[in-house]
Amino acid sequence: MVEFTYVITDEVGIHARPAGMLVKTASAYDSSVTLTVNGNTVDAKRLLSIMKLGAGKGQTAAFAIEGEDEEAAAEALKAFMQENL
Repeated sequence: MVEFTYVITDEVGIHARPAGMLVKTASAYDSSVTLTVNGNTVDAKRLLSIMKLGAGKGQTAAFAIEGEDEEAAAEALKAFMQENL
């Protein structure tokens, strides 16, 4: 399992557009991807679950990736978060 955290810097947090892009990035891999914000954990491959988190600027997003391609998935998700959120 690969885990990492990222502090959200986007002014409006994880809103609809980047949430959709996050789901697309996570779904490109076979590994399971969970996202935890404020103690709430969701499947990062489900758009509505991510939207329900209400993740805002300054909050910490913790990812846990597990599966055959976990290293590649973690790198892609880290890059996505840095570029978009």
